[in-house]
Amino acid sequence: MRRFQINANDSGQRVDKFITKAVPLLPQPLLYKSIRLKRIKLNGKRCEISTRLAEGDLLELYLNDEFFDVPSPELIFLRAPTALDILYEDENLLLVDKKPGLVVHEDESGRPDTLINRIQHYLYDKGEYLPEQEHSFAPALCNRIDRNTGGIVIAAKNAPTLRVLNQKIKDRELQKLYLAVIHGQLKQKSGVLKAFLTKAGDENRVTVTNTPSPGGRTILTKYRILAENGRFSLIEVDLLTGRTHQIRAHFAFLGHPLLGDTKYGFARDNRGTSYKYQALYAYQLVFRFQGGAEHLEYLNGQTFAVPHVWFAEDFKNGKIR
Repeated sequence: MRRFQINANDSGQRVDKFITKAVPLLPQPLLYKSIRLKRIKLNGKRCEISTRLAEGDLLELYLNDEFFDVPSPELIFLRAPTALDILYEDENLLLVDKKPGLVVHEDESGRPDTLINRIQHYLYDKGEYLPEQEHSFAPALCNRIDRNTGGIVIAAKNAPTLRVLNQKIKDRELQKLYLAVIHGQLKQKSGVLKAFLTKAGDENRVTVTNTPSPGGRTILTKYRILAENGRFSLIEVDLLTGRTHQIRAHFAFLGHPLLGDTKYGFARDNRGTSYKYQALYAYQLVFRFQGGAEHLEYLNGQTFAVPHVWFAEDFKNGKIR
């Protein structure tokens, strides 16, 4: 038998979703059977699968101990360093400037040095993340950026913040602006580009076309030119649709691949430069809530930006030619 006192990070979840996270050894069929047979009770009474938990609730599971005999997991995040470039922090979230080369989540290499592990280690050291007191939540990222792209990543410190921001991002109420350096010059100084993007099977790659294709999705890429030097252009991009590799693939399709991008461009085009990965940075974030944002309403209208993006400074100082 096991009791769970529901805390703020657990609240709002369905009973079955919470138990799946808190008791991972319990098979789903037995979970649902136990609810039907009243072996799982909420505040001493029968509950339903879809019942929503509230802070302060007491969930009792009258089940064999074998389902709870999970060894204490190693805190993998403690193996990661705590070095972070924090642009903003409060009791609900962190805005972190992720540098190129750092993965946001663990990849096939299994290395513990990821952005989320760094953040969890940092919060653990501050006493703001105590895994032994959490049943179903850990600080999490609300957005992600490719390994070799830099920029602003949002991390939620609590479950209500994660829930609200995930919905706001889905509703496109957060604006992310990117800086990039592309080969060549565009005919128009600004505009909105439209095309169709398709993922290339299981490859970590996409293709772009002018006409719809099976499985293709519309992409809209808004841009404006900030500076030009003949060989390259420095641009600002506003993704009106957020698809995988959209900026890289879209501009390469137009004949203007990003400086340093060898996935959608060609290494020979980057000769004479020191760029070994794409000159792309998610440098600015604007909160543009259209509806209520609950406890995060104070963020509405605020803008956060990375103060120094090296390739933009290199461009303006004449170091990219």
